[in-house]
Amino acid sequence: MSGKTVLVTGASRGIGKAIALRFAKEHYNLAISCLQNESRLLETKAEAEKLQSACLAYTGDMGSMDCCREFFELAGQRFGHIDLLVNNAGISYIGLLQDMSCEDWDRILRTNLTAAFNLSKLIIPGMVARQAGHIINISSVWGNAGASCETAYSATKGALNAFTRALARELAPSHIRVNAIACGAIDTEMNHFLTPEELAALTDQIPAGRLGTPEEVADLVWQLTQSNAYLTGQVIGLDGGWI
Repeated sequence: MSGKTVLVTGASRGIGKAIALRFAKEHYNLAISCLQNESRLLETKAEAEKLQSACLAYTGDMGSMDCCREFFELAGQRFGHIDLLVNNAGISYIGLLQDMSCEDWDRILRTNLTAAFNLSKLIIPGMVARQAGHIINISSVWGNAGASCETAYSATKGALNAFTRALARELAPSHIRVNAIACGAIDTEMNHFLTPEELAALTDQIPAGRLGTPEEVADLVWQLTQSNAYLTGQVIGLDGGWI
């Protein structure tokens, strides 16, 4: 058993679930969360436990500091401290900005950006005290390039990239690394709204000729944790050569 603990948000499906299970294979302790799909989160928990990983599952809004505090305190009581934070929870919005409601704007901002602030704020003091730790933010290529009809999503991911670079500079003296992965088109439920024709057109634009998989993202997260301590403040593209 590694004796280390990873906290992963948005772990009921897709990339978050794949990340959780990748670390379960390495026998990390897991603290996982999702917004509301408790049954699917418990499926992730059961799969992790079959891999001999201890797992705490929490359902709540990571955009709420109260929920984050409760989750963080439960994880601390169970595992002692967090070695790795993976801010993965994210939602998208497809449509013209002029048609977007203020409520939708607030919701995407809370989920994609405020949640990363909340959990980082809670976890950093313990990492500083131990002079060790790693924060990995799951971002998007649209945070670098911007996407038509995904202005709000692009804005939150661009902010998350800046958050990553700035926080890395802040925490490097304490031997804490902060990096991000800018995902391209990954085969998750977020992209299942595409018609077969739209999916084929998208795939034609990607030099690798296919969508990425959640497991490939999870493998890169794992590789980052094993890389040398000088790698920090980076937004690493994983997009098959697309953007």
